[in-house]
Amino acid sequence: MEDANYSGRYWHLMEDGRMQCDLCPRDCRLHEGQRGACFVRMRQGQQMILTTYGRSSGFCIDPIEKKPLNHFYPGSSVFSFGTAGCNLACKFCQNWDISKSRDMHRLMDQASPQAIAQAARQHGCKSVAFTYNDPVIFAEYAMDTADACHALGIQTVAVTAGYMHDQPRRDFYAKIDAANVDLKAFTEDFYFKLTGAHLQPVLDTLAYLARETQVWLEITTLLIPGQNDSDTELIAMSQWLVKELGPDVPLHFSAFHPDYKMQDVPATPLATLVRARDIALKQGLHYVYTGNVHHVEGDTTFCPSCHAKLIVRDWYDIKEYRLTPDGHCPDCATAIAGRFDSQAGHFGRHRIPVAIAAA
Repeated sequence: MEDANYSGRYWHLMEDGRMQCDLCPRDCRLHEGQRGACFVRMRQGQQMILTTYGRSSGFCIDPIEKKPLNHFYPGSSVFSFGTAGCNLACKFCQNWDISKSRDMHRLMDQASPQAIAQAARQHGCKSVAFTYNDPVIFAEYAMDTADACHALGIQTVAVTAGYMHDQPRRDFYAKIDAANVDLKAFTEDFYFKLTGAHLQPVLDTLAYLARETQVWLEITTLLIPGQNDSDTELIAMSQWLVKELGPDVPLHFSAFHPDYKMQDVPATPLATLVRARDIALKQGLHYVYTGNVHHVEGDTTFCPSCHAKLIVRDWYDIKEYRLTPDGHCPDCATAIAGRFDSQAGHFGRHRIPVAIAAA
C-alpha cells in the first residue's frame, strides 16, 4: 500500500480558528500540525489526518477467548490487529509499548481493509478484532475494515475502553458484531487519577450497547490491588450492571501485572479474583469469569438456572462443550446468552503471527 493521507471524520472548526476533534470526550483542540492526545489524529490545514490509517503494529490469529469473549462463537479463531496510540492515559497499561508509542516507524505492517478481510478469510477466521490498542482512535480504518469483512461474511470485534462521543459511537457500533469493553473501575476518582479520563462516558457506551444495539457485549475489569478491588466498589459495580445492562452480560475480572507506571504495585492474587467473582454472582450476574490466571472454574460457563457446567475451559482450550445446537442447557433447557454455533471451534490456545503483503 502506498503512503497516503487519510482524512478523518468527527471534527469542527472553532471560532478562534482551532480544530476540535469530536471523536471522544477529550475534545482536543488543535492548531495547524498538532496531534490530539491519542497522537494519531492530526490537523493538517482544514483536514483531520489519520496518521495510522492502513498501518498496523502487527497481525495475529488468536483464540476468541483471548479478547476476552466467552459467549461469541467459543473456540473460534479471530484475526487480530491494532495500530498505535490511545485516547486514555492509563498508568497501569498492559500494552503500553503499543498504546503509548510515539514512533510511527514501528508500524511496519501495512494493509488495506480489503486485504485484512481477505487474509482473515484465507486463514479460516470467524471474525476480525480491532484490538491491542483502542480502535476508537482509528475508528474510520476500523469501520472501513468492518465493511470489507462483512462483504466476505466475516464478523467484527472491538476491544475497547468505550471512551467515545455519542455520534461516533453510533456510527462505529453499527458496523461491529461483538465488543469487549473495559470498565476499568467504578469510581470517577480512579478514572481521573489513573486513566486521565472520566467514568460516565464509559457507562454511557455500555448502556447504549446493551439497550440500543444488537452488538454482543462482554465487559472486562482489570483488578488492581488497593485501587478498584474493594467489596464496596465491586458490589456497587455489579448492582449497576444488573440494573442497567441486565444479568446476562458476561463480566471478566482480570489479573493486573506490574507494568508501565505502576511497577511498584503487586500482581493481583487469585484470591482477589475469586472474591470478586463471588460478589458479582451474588449480586445477580449470570456469567462471571476470571482472567490472566489459571483457574478452570473461573474459565467455565455455568448454566444460570441449574448450575451445570456447560463450557469447561482450561486457559483457552475448550475441554467440554455441552450446549445444545440452539444454545440451550441440555439439562434444564435454559437459553444461554450469546452467539453460538452448533458446535464449538477447536482453535485452542494458539497464537499465530501473520504477514500481509502490502498492496
